[in-house]
Order: sequence, then C-alpha cells, then structure tokens
Amino acid sequence: MDFKKQIADVLSSVVSDVDKDDIFKSIEIPSDLSKGDYAFPCFKLAKVLKKAPPLIAKEISEKIIKPECVEKIEVINAYINFYIDKSLFIKDVLEKVFDKKENYGKSDLGKGKNIVIDYSSPNVAKPFHIGHLRSTVIGNALYNIFNCIGYKSVGINYLGDWGTQFGKLIVAYKNWGDKEAVEKDDIKELSRIYVKFHEEAEKNPSLDDEARNWLVKMQEGDEEALKLWKWFVDISMKEFNRIYDRLNIKFDSYKGESFYNDKMASVVKEIKEKNLLKESEGAQIVDLYEYNMPPCLILRRDGGTLYPTRDISAAIYRKKTYDFEKCIYITALDQNLHFAQWFKVLELMGYDWYKDLIHIPFGLVSLGDRKLSTRKGHVVLMEDILNSAVEKTKSIIDEKNPNLKDKEKIAEDIGIGAVIFNDLYNSRIKNVVFDLQKMLNFDGETGPYVQYTHARACSILRKAEISKIDFDIDFSLLCDDASVDVCRILNEYPDKIIDAAEKYEPYIVTRHIVALAQAFNKFYHDNSILGSDGDLKKARIALTYAVKTVLCSALSIIGIKALEEM
Repeated sequence: MDFKKQIADVLSSVVSDVDKDDIFKSIEIPSDLSKGDYAFPCFKLAKVLKKAPPLIAKEISEKIIKPECVEKIEVINAYINFYIDKSLFIKDVLEKVFDKKENYGKSDLGKGKNIVIDYSSPNVAKPFHIGHLRSTVIGNALYNIFNCIGYKSVGINYLGDWGTQFGKLIVAYKNWGDKEAVEKDDIKELSRIYVKFHEEAEKNPSLDDEARNWLVKMQEGDEEALKLWKWFVDISMKEFNRIYDRLNIKFDSYKGESFYNDKMASVVKEIKEKNLLKESEGAQIVDLYEYNMPPCLILRRDGGTLYPTRDISAAIYRKKTYDFEKCIYITALDQNLHFAQWFKVLELMGYDWYKDLIHIPFGLVSLGDRKLSTRKGHVVLMEDILNSAVEKTKSIIDEKNPNLKDKEKIAEDIGIGAVIFNDLYNSRIKNVVFDLQKMLNFDGETGPYVQYTHARACSILRKAEISKIDFDIDFSLLCDDASVDVCRILNEYPDKIIDAAEKYEPYIVTRHIVALAQAFNKFYHDNSILGSDGDLKKARIALTYAVKTVLCSALSIIGIKALEEM
C-alpha cells in the first residue's frame, strides 16, 4: 500500500490548480513524528491561490475526504499533517519484508541499463596504502547500490600499470635492487627502492633522464624493459588481490593504462582531424582557455602520451564496449580539474555522451596530522591497517566472549567491517580520520554495533526456533512507539537506496542502518520478546525477523559481513 500516493490522490482531488505529480513530490515526512507520518506544506500554493499558507491549509483540510488508511488529519500552521492508521501501516511494511525477504529494497529502475564504475585503481609497483581505501570501498558500495536498483554494474579497476614511475623503478632496481630481496619482500622492497630513487634524483637529476629513456624503451617494445615491467606488475597484483580478497571486493575488469597503448594513436589522430590539437612549446594540447581551464595536454614534447590521452581513449573504448548509461570515476577531490578538462575535450570531439561521464570526488583519509606520500615513504600500508583492526578485535573478543566459536574468522569480519563502515559513515566529500579505537566501539555508531545488532536478532530467532514467518500475526499488537519507530525505518529503506544512488552517497544507506539498529535495540529494551506469550510473542518475533532481514541485506550492500554470532 502506497500511503504517500493515496494522500496525493485525495489532495489532488481538492487542489485542482496544482499538478498531481507536484503534489506527490511536495509531501514530506516530518522530522518530528509527533506531527504526523506525512505532511503537505502549503507555501507554494500562496502564489497560485493568493491567500496566506495557513488559511490555505485550513480550507484544503476541510474539503478532504479522509481515506481509510488515515487515522486523522491535523493542520499546524501552513502544514496539513496526516496520521496513518498504525496497525495498517505496520501490516503493510512487515508483509512487504516477509514477501520479498532479501530482495526487499530492490527495484528495477535501471533495468536494461549498464553503469560503469571506475574505482580503486592503485598504481602498480607502489604499496596499497590507506589512501587507496576510500575509492575502493565507496566504489564497491555504489556498485552494489546500482545493482540493487536494477542496473548492470560494471566494476573497473583501472590499474596504474604504465608511465614514468616504471622507468624510475627500472633505474632504481638496476642501481639499488636485488632479485632475491624483491622476491622475499615483494612490493615493500619495490617501494623501498622507489623512495631511494627520489632521494638520489634530488642530488643527481640525470637519473630522471635515465628513467624517461627506460619508459621510451618500454613504449618501443624493448624486451628487457617489458620483462622487468611485467615482473613488477605480477608482484603488485599478488598483494592487491590479497587485500581485495580480505575486503571481499571483486572487479569485472582489470584493464589498466597499458591496455590502451595501442588505442591512443587513433584517438590523437581523431583529435587532430577535428582541428582541436595545437602545438605549445613542443607539446600537443587542446586549448581550453575560452572555458576558463588550462590547456589539456595530449602529447609531451617527446611524443609520449599523458593521463588525459589514456583517459579519453579508455572512455571511448568503454562506451563502445558497454554502451553505458553512466560512467563514473571515483577519485580524490584534487583531481576535479583533470576530469573537467578531458570531459570537455570529449565534448569538443562531438561525443554527446560526454554528459554521462561523472566524476565522484571524495575527501582525504589521514592518520591525525600525518600526510601520506609514496615518494617520501610516508605511507601506512592497507594490510597493516587491516591486521591492526583484526588484532584489536581479537583482544576485545577475548575479553568479552572468550569461548566464541570461530573467533579468528569473526574477528576478521568485525575488524575489516569496522574499517569499511568508518569510511562510509559520512558524506564522501568529508575527510576521514583513521581512529581504530573509535571505529571498533561496540556501543557507538559503528560497524561492530550494527553487526552486533544483527547477531542479537539472529540469536532471538534461533532461541525461538524461527527461520521464516509462516504464521498469522496480529499487527495491532505492534502499535507501541518503539515498534512503530522500527517499522517507519524499515519502510524508508527502499527510498534510501534510491536516494543513495541518485546522490552517489553510500553513507545514506550506512546511516540508515545505524538508525534501524538503534531503533531495534530500543524495541528490544522496552519489550520482552521471548518472555512474552501467544500472539504478542509471535508479533515481536516477526518484527525481529524483519529487522534481521534488512540489516543483513544493507550490510551486504555496503560491503560488510552480517554475522550471526558475536
């Protein structure tokens, strides 16, 4: 039953001057639920009806024929407030959850459409550090959110597997590297010699020229250069995949920058044929002065390609391959100009789908005041962070529940879930400070708190020996404030998923499940579930089942394991 639609119907029957869709869009859910379940503000009608909004609200309310689902209608200033019949509302919400189970919240809004999501994308031969976390977990959550509303998500890990850094690494390896040391310490050793290169290059700038020469050799197909490059890539992928496995993240494509080496010449030719390419100090650029942007560099003086060249080539390839409805790029905020530049180049090339390219920026992640820098070796490895979170979780379990079965696996799921949850709890544009103690708090607005709430619901259902709802429920027994509040939040869940997709904001789902966990724990505190009798016990168990179902689904969407025991 769509209560909002029913209210829009009765309002449109007495407000003939406003389109029915506009009435529907204007209906709000009051922040103070003592003022009704839905509210219709009359401010916009003042211009049309030439009357004061409170008077309009009073006149409209007097004409409304109250629908069966509405318990009462009340006017407060310029608002017409509608109070839904609680028993009917609870019945409607819970039956939808029981019917759809883990599919509750899913829709077919994007049916038949592809959405490409470019995320994570670490640079090969550099350590996977805490700075890579945001793109990875935001991208994974959006991948799941768009799948949830019917799109076919295509997750692309656009690996930084080509470019000047490989020339630098080859020089570093030849000067200060050792095969046995690299095989023993893999990417940590590569990182060490990479940092060493930059230290030495400050004293001896000719090393940079050497690095550029090795990159040219790679581009020309030199056997030794490509053999070393491939070795560095393989070493890096071993570490990346180990971390992705722990984060439970997979990709549909790992096509990195190197994949586009043989595709860029035709793109450069096309830009030139469309009279967009200009020479500037020996380089080839697209002049964007009239669009208030610096020039977009397409070719260096030595003819080498740059990031925009590869990104434009990749976008054209992805459009041809996936015919995407949208292609979104999840990177740090400081790359805004880069994306604006090459999006504009595609527009000037005549590709009308340039408008379907969307940059999703995010804020920085930090450890207090420590700035991260791969070149200077100021990095915190992602694996070290995950290990620390898991170890700290183990110590908490040993203290609170030492006899817990499979506690090693559970500590892994809680610790890693806490890291992901912490990142997704706020709007992506906000900076994230990494604080293990705070994120592993079982009583705060954290991943462990939500996981524990899910485990609590599972425990209740186990003790009640209930695995599905196949009995009659007297929904009128769930009209207390705590039960109604849980149902309100359950009811909003499908809309929250759509809202998160439209705004590219996973935190909307994350915060919603915190609200659901808090509401359920209040319900649990206020009401005896297993200690109640007969129909009341059945009704409360049914509500618990609904909460468990939605928490499990929502945790999965944001990339966290829903645990049955903690």
